[in-house]
Amino acid sequence: MTPEFSRPYRLGAGEARSLELRTRPEEGAALALRFGIPAVARLEAQLTLAPETGGTTRLTGRLQADVVQECVVTLEPVAQQVDVPLDLRLLPEGTPATDDDPESPDEIETWGGVVDLGEVVAEQLALALDPYPRAPDAAIPPELNGGALEPEPDMDDTPPERPNPFAALARLKRN
Repeated sequence: MTPEFSRPYRLGAGEARSLELRTRPEEGAALALRFGIPAVARLEAQLTLAPETGGTTRLTGRLQADVVQECVVTLEPVAQQVDVPLDLRLLPEGTPATDDDPESPDEIETWGGVVDLGEVVAEQLALALDPYPRAPDAAIPPELNGGALEPEPDMDDTPPERPNPFAALARLKRN
């Protein structure tokens, strides 16, 4: 299956190279469907690919996008701008990702000397989306705001005493 935003790129030894990627309207619509959001109006990335030792390639740059998500409180559309730096290592074929250090660049495996830069950018957008988008004036109603409610003054908030489940076993053992 071809990704919604596919931009295959053949890796090779040589000089650093700069690229710019942009979605077409139909690609943005397909990505929005994939991410379960109303719209990806714009997605673009400015990338620099620089060869490193051992056959790896360093991908750095910036991802910028205009997306529409649903407010977690009101379900109204919320326009959001995404602007995040990119710093990844593209590994040569047969080299599994092994770096577990959260401070180092993420590692991406490649196959046949080719990487789909569009899919790489799409995945980074998915990671950068706000998990809890809110409309500017959205507020959770007090009755639904867990923990913010105060008990009624005449309300007894002590839990009812529960019977010991082992009491019945103890009686059987005595008999």
